[in-house]
Amino acid sequence: MSRILVIGDIHGGLRALHQIIERAKVTKEDNLIFLGDYVDGWSESPQVIDYLIHLNKKQNCIFIRGNHDELLLDWLTGNTKNFDEKTWFKHGGEATITAYSSISEETKKEHIQFLKSLQNYYLDSKNRLFIHAGFTNMNGITYEYFPKLFYWDRTLWETALSMDSSIPKESLLYPKRLTLYNEIYIGHTPVTKIEKTIPIQKACVWNIDTGAAFNGPLTIMDIETKEFWQSEPLMDLYFNEKGRN
Repeated sequence: MSRILVIGDIHGGLRALHQIIERAKVTKEDNLIFLGDYVDGWSESPQVIDYLIHLNKKQNCIFIRGNHDELLLDWLTGNTKNFDEKTWFKHGGEATITAYSSISEETKKEHIQFLKSLQNYYLDSKNRLFIHAGFTNMNGITYEYFPKLFYWDRTLWETALSMDSSIPKESLLYPKRLTLYNEIYIGHTPVTKIEKTIPIQKACVWNIDTGAAFNGPLTIMDIETKEFWQSEPLMDLYFNEKGRN
């Protein structure tokens, strides 16, 4: 039977991506939803994008846009007028630029098309939302005034994380954003910030970013059963690199 599998932030860690695909025994019948941030951190960002483009030709994939993917697109297309390159360098961009120094112009053009094709979010038929970071409008994604928040927001996760679990859903105090969708799957803010390295659920929000950019593993999860598989910590797979540490 086909599964719906969701994958957290990869951040240039192709070796980890290979591991989770193998460990989850992914088949061509499985549906894969990638939550964004394919690049910036470890040394194989271009190779990750190559792999995803190829994978999409074999099976059903949905690719969500992450903030780091947007930063790379801006850099590749020269859209750097309001671009703080030094800050990007500190957060994984330097490894990406180094990696792209040996990539052909033809491949760069293909990557630009891939990055332009990314979706801001995906809402399935069971009212489950897949989005990189979050949204701020209390009426939901279709009312969001600032689309960039789909891949930059942290308030959705912070709200879910800090919630008093004793507040009933019917209460006026219950955050409306957390009542709109049956489940919300996000990345963006690694759960290593709360000293975890597995997917964490708070209210209806599942955070699948298990810190692959830093010291954690990469994760893939079956959204029906909640079974998940993980790579080795990426600092062990790229032992001579610093990632975003």
